[in-house]
Amino acid sequence: MVMVGVLPEAIAIDPGDQVVWYSNAGNLKVEFDSQRSPFASNVFQAPPGVRLSSGPTRPGLNAGSYKYRLFLNDVVVAHCEILLRAK
Repeated sequence: MVMVGVLPEAIAIDPGDQVVWYSNAGNLKVEFDSQRSPFASNVFQAPPGVRLSSGPTRPGLNAGSYKYRLFLNDVVVAHCEILLRAK
């Protein structure tokens, strides 16, 4: 889980894992490059106090780094990455 305000710049996950972001301070938006998202969608949004879940990683992805931007109330607050480990 990534708690906005206390967030790591990078998190490592295994294939099939999901990521959950949470903020009670404002509207949350996570945006991956449209061609480089490890998940089914490249944009995720949630209102304050709602857990934002990515769903599992797409099957067949190669291990690697997937960068994203984290927005709070439509302002970029962080540039982060997900490190997908090999099976």
